[in-house]
Amino acid sequence: MVEVTIKRLGHHGDGIAEDASGAPVFVPLTLPGERVSGEIEGDRLAAPAILTPSTERVKAPCPHYKACGGCSLMHAADGFVAGWKEEVIAKALQAHDLPAPLRPIVTSPPRSRRRATLAGTRTKKGALVGFHARKSGTIVPIRDCLLLEPALLEVLPALEEIVKVGASRSATLGLSVTLTETGVDLHVTGAKPLDGPLRASLPQVAGGRFSRLTWGDEPVFTETPPRLTLGTARVIPPPGAFLQATAAGEAALQAAVSEAVGEARHIADLFCGIGTFALPLAQSASVHAVEAAPDLLDALDHATRHATGLKPITWEKRDLFRRPMLPDELAKFDAVVIDPPRAGAEAQTAELAKAGVPVIAAVSCNPVTFARDAAMLVAAGYTLDWVQPVDQFLWSPHVELAARFSRA
Repeated sequence: MVEVTIKRLGHHGDGIAEDASGAPVFVPLTLPGERVSGEIEGDRLAAPAILTPSTERVKAPCPHYKACGGCSLMHAADGFVAGWKEEVIAKALQAHDLPAPLRPIVTSPPRSRRRATLAGTRTKKGALVGFHARKSGTIVPIRDCLLLEPALLEVLPALEEIVKVGASRSATLGLSVTLTETGVDLHVTGAKPLDGPLRASLPQVAGGRFSRLTWGDEPVFTETPPRLTLGTARVIPPPGAFLQATAAGEAALQAAVSEAVGEARHIADLFCGIGTFALPLAQSASVHAVEAAPDLLDALDHATRHATGLKPITWEKRDLFRRPMLPDELAKFDAVVIDPPRAGAEAQTAELAKAGVPVIAAVSCNPVTFARDAAMLVAAGYTLDWVQPVDQFLWSPHVELAARFSRA
């Protein structure tokens, strides 16, 4: 048994202490300044006991917290978590000698997550649906999850029935649920092949509880097409499509992007997805939307053709990692929006830096890769005007941001 003091939090939310040799020791569910004891196993402290708690420690409000891996910072005061996430962004920028003009973080409230991927498995008594336990394949049921929209919790019994009929004994199903304006959209992966008897039984089990059910790549039924409103357009997202996790988080990012591009009239939206930014921006500017996934572009195209009052929207299927837009292609735009995945967009950012587009609105879910790409823009003469942190993954270490770059 050893005693250690937590020095700081790592990017995954674990406390970091040091062993006798000075090597880092990761301690889950702890806070800076706390004195803890336990047995060191590899680089982790197993089953830590809190000897001296932090003044920022609070009682976790969720009964599932100790077992469930869905949250990792519920033991910390909300103000501490918000400040820590702002600090994560600031340190990422400072690592590249960049200024950190951070605005106050915008945090989504509890019970507002509108999409989640749950795990489901058969048991001797029926089925189990929930999140995986921390660092484990065990599934923890979540009857009263404080993250999810209540409408997602209401379909848990239906999900259990689907697992009973659709999972083999050893399989773990992925159950992607998305709350849309017309109901809960369900996309199931890892299940039995969709044969005749299973196809016939699923509507009886799930009918009336989901707007749409998709089994792997195969549609089972659509009672009401799942619908989202982006700007003035209505979008039917593909099964399992990426969507901002909360409506409040989406609104905060959209507002930041709109402010960043200002009065621009010709905008390129790179990694556009289903049109989260392109469709609202098209109310006042022409938009060229670029995306690699054809199903996302199909959804955007359908929404555009059925919307009214929008400026022209053009779209292009293009892998921006392998074939980034070049300076001569970017020269026609007076603003660019870029929202890449966690890996960032190093190749595309390099071309943006050469192109000299007057304004860039950047959205990121990874402060480290954002800072790397931001450094290229600043080195090319851009100014990082401001950064807006957005926390729509409450009680987790994840944080998103939007930022404005301008060039005189």
